[in-house]
Amino acid sequence: MAAEPLKTLFYPFEAEALPLPRKDARVLFLGAEPGFRLPIGFDAALHLVQGFRPHFRALQASGHDVAPRAEGQGYDMALVLAGRHRGQNELRIAEAIERVVPAGLIVVAGRKDDGVDSLRKRINALAPLEGHLPKHHGIAFWFRRADTETAATLRAGNPDLIVEGGFKTAPGMFSFDRVDAGSKLLATSLPDDLKGSIADFCAGWGYLSAEVVQRSQRLSALDLYEADFEALEAARLNVHSAVEPRFFWTDLLTEAVERRYDVIVMNPPFHHGRAAEPEIGAGMIRAASKALKPGGRLFMVANRQLPYEQVLAATFSSHAEIARDGIFKVFSARR
Repeated sequence: MAAEPLKTLFYPFEAEALPLPRKDARVLFLGAEPGFRLPIGFDAALHLVQGFRPHFRALQASGHDVAPRAEGQGYDMALVLAGRHRGQNELRIAEAIERVVPAGLIVVAGRKDDGVDSLRKRINALAPLEGHLPKHHGIAFWFRRADTETAATLRAGNPDLIVEGGFKTAPGMFSFDRVDAGSKLLATSLPDDLKGSIADFCAGWGYLSAEVVQRSQRLSALDLYEADFEALEAARLNVHSAVEPRFFWTDLLTEAVERRYDVIVMNPPFHHGRAAEPEIGAGMIRAASKALKPGGRLFMVANRQLPYEQVLAATFSSHAEIARDGIFKVFSARR
């Protein structure tokens, strides 16, 4: 997905518009994604930050030093891979400013289609840029840290949010500024007699789990599984139960779930980039089937056009559509 932006990010070094960092330099790479290729001679130590579990695992498997959150100070340089979320991009740049040394170089790159040129203009108004280069359908731009006032301005413009019901969220999370309509339809479709051990797959910042708590008088366990590290950290603040919830930063498509459940609720993603990828949701359905006890129930919501009926029929003993609106449909299935 980020193959071209990754190339754009390192292009200023390849084009000799920027000097290569010293071999003993410490370079912070925020938003790092798998598949990047360093320019010849770029031998500085990279400290990667990636909170999306599949990317984290791929980077780790490639031998990189990677963490879900930035750590430490005094970096000589920071690289920022910008994505589609304006607020998240600005917060990453703020983090870069806060963690590099005075006059430390900060290089940012992203796709033109994702609004990187607007981001460039926004940053230039706060901290004059040294330069920029277009390449690979994107733009790279760079500047040096003068002080931390720019970081403070960016953070002030992108505060943590409190959405419907008092849920804490932050830019970059799925449906960070409102309760997702599909999740809301699923919540209103859940039975009032949920009991036993329950898991929330693709839990996000915890809305469905909080609804499960309200509908479960005999809850024995509540486990949340989520691939977005920051969303899961928000869920820790948002979900409260007499039964202590457990939180698992997990890629459900590639990492096995060890526990077995009476009920699983989920609003699975169906795309990672721009194009719809129904196989992601199908993989989540298979993972849910494996994680349920015999006779266990799945409740899930999906966009109406997504063809999940076939995989439900193949992996569950029975399934039925129990609700729908103009956009979403809700399924109940029994293992």
